[in-house]
Amino acid sequence: MITDAQHLRGLNKEQREAALHMNGPLLIVAGAGAGKTKTITHRIVNLIKKGVSPEKILAVTFTNKAAKEMRERIIGEIKKNELGVKEQDTIPFVSTFHSLGVFILKENARILGLTRHFTILDESDSTALIKESLKDVGLDPKQYDPKKIKNIISREKGKFTHLADYGGRAIDHMSKIVMQVWSVYEKKKEKENSLDFDDLLLKATKLLKENIEIRKIYQEKWEYVHIDEYQDTNEVQYLMSKLLSENNKNICVVGDADQNIYSWRGANLKNILSFEKDYPNAKIILLEENYRSTKNILEAANIVIKKNKYRPDKNLFTKNGLGEKIGLYEALNENDEADFVATKILEIVDSSNPGKDVVLKSIAQADEPSIANFQQKIMCGFQNNILSGIAILYRANFQSRALEEAMLRYNIPYQVLGVKFFERKEIKDTLAYLRAALNHGSLGDIKRIINFPARGIGKVTLAKIFASSRYGGAGDMENLPVKIKIKVENFYLILEKIKEKIENNKASEVIKFVVEKSGIKEELSSGNEEDMERLENIKELATLALKYDNLENGRGVEKLLEDASLASDQDSIMLNEEKKKDVNAIKLMTVHASKGLEFKYVFITGLEDGLFPHEGHYEKREDGEEERRLFYVAVTRAKERLFLSFANFRTIFGARIINAPSEFISDIPGDLLEREGEKNKIKTIYI
Repeated sequence: MITDAQHLRGLNKEQREAALHMNGPLLIVAGAGAGKTKTITHRIVNLIKKGVSPEKILAVTFTNKAAKEMRERIIGEIKKNELGVKEQDTIPFVSTFHSLGVFILKENARILGLTRHFTILDESDSTALIKESLKDVGLDPKQYDPKKIKNIISREKGKFTHLADYGGRAIDHMSKIVMQVWSVYEKKKEKENSLDFDDLLLKATKLLKENIEIRKIYQEKWEYVHIDEYQDTNEVQYLMSKLLSENNKNICVVGDADQNIYSWRGANLKNILSFEKDYPNAKIILLEENYRSTKNILEAANIVIKKNKYRPDKNLFTKNGLGEKIGLYEALNENDEADFVATKILEIVDSSNPGKDVVLKSIAQADEPSIANFQQKIMCGFQNNILSGIAILYRANFQSRALEEAMLRYNIPYQVLGVKFFERKEIKDTLAYLRAALNHGSLGDIKRIINFPARGIGKVTLAKIFASSRYGGAGDMENLPVKIKIKVENFYLILEKIKEKIENNKASEVIKFVVEKSGIKEELSSGNEEDMERLENIKELATLALKYDNLENGRGVEKLLEDASLASDQDSIMLNEEKKKDVNAIKLMTVHASKGLEFKYVFITGLEDGLFPHEGHYEKREDGEEERRLFYVAVTRAKERLFLSFANFRTIFGARIINAPSEFISDIPGDLLEREGEKNKIKTIYI
């Protein structure tokens, strides 16, 4: 076995102190780039070295990507430390909050009146069901936005509010409408044996809170609880964490108040600020050494965030070099800004490819042949994977249009983070067959696939099916035309065969079977180029399913469906990386989506008053502080180079707006900034 000295090698004093802490509550305040995942990993490994059984350890984070990284690091360290832990089932339980909720609910499904194969509704499914509920109570979805009502319900559930509690304080017109819709929505989900994202946390936490015996089971199961990104927890997640650890108080939370940027979805800053009050004997450790950014980038971040009042005092430092100054570009408009970003990227690519016969030429206006030649030859500079280390960040999604157009214009490969693989129609159709096979009560999935591919089963027939005794109704299907009745029975026969396949075959083989048996392959194979691309995406789903093939008795498909339902924006990048390691393309994303990521080069665009900080975020001091935290998160994504830009004019909703530069720019001392001037408005021509 590796000694403590060897095991802790590479940790700084504070990281080592956190890793060696064993019993009692621990708060690790970890600044951006301070090695928090490394610290948690070593702490968990140290617990195992000291005799704690791996099964007694729980680690919870927010994204599948973060959970996967932590799990792999823990397994790597266990092997490196020769701890003799070999079986997958004997490693610590590492998951997201939602996956943890699913685990608890599936183990106790019968108590909750669910079956093990309950359907998890994604955002679009939930919104569609809310829309149906609105219609059922006689309201027009055009007048009352289903998405807005869904968000209100979601926010309330995040506060651990139940329907009965909400109904008791629904006094104004909108609250009463929400209560009506919420009530119908819950009944529909119950009938379909389905839960939405918020239910996964709400119901699991309610079960832990109200059932002492079950709570005791999980408290004994996990004696050591670790919560990552604690500043992002909402009321339900906070309560779940507290209930799981209340018996022995061995709770370790890691977070940074300066990176709390999700209050709009319920994240409560007070959870981390009040940790010492919740756990009076807590040990507090500050991780302030940053391993990611240059001194210049870090100094700018520290100066900007110090203006916030709702934060524990800390000052990040680094032993990295001074680095280059932060580039600042004043653009005429959004197109000029996008051109600057594109040409700067080409400059970065060029400087990263020494030895190439590249000549920079300043041209005022280029003719089409020159541009074509430029675009054709520029790809020779993209062979060293430099693009995967570049990110363009923006405050609002609409900003991506001009930036995407510039990337296309200059022939620069790019990915827009947020286009989820699992949200593609063909993928949702395939997964709907799997869910419907396991859960015939999932009416949304049945509705989606019963006539895809076309079987001649219309809306009238579908309504009769849903009103029949098959779904607990009083209707009778006997009066259906014989041909239609045969088609319906054949459809349900397909689902039965898929279910049988799920129970006896590997996940990847099940996907192939579904595509063949359902008729999807035949339907798409005879279509146009777009249909062929859809078929390729389904094949990619089968490839992805290979990683679940080691799970037996239907667990592979079950886990695939669970992961697909809970996939986040960041997981779309993870899927691309699994398909092709380190995709050589620029990443375009909102600042919110960038949290937890890091890049060698970062462009923060649209730094204008009203856009970033965003208009309407200064009603309360806390709101204004969150915008500043958001900028701090953006700045600290950069490792080596950081570029800031703003436009004097920007077209928003068809109107040309005159802008003042963001206050965040003026917060950064002038000696840390370098103006990007006319010299940057050049086009690179590869001769």
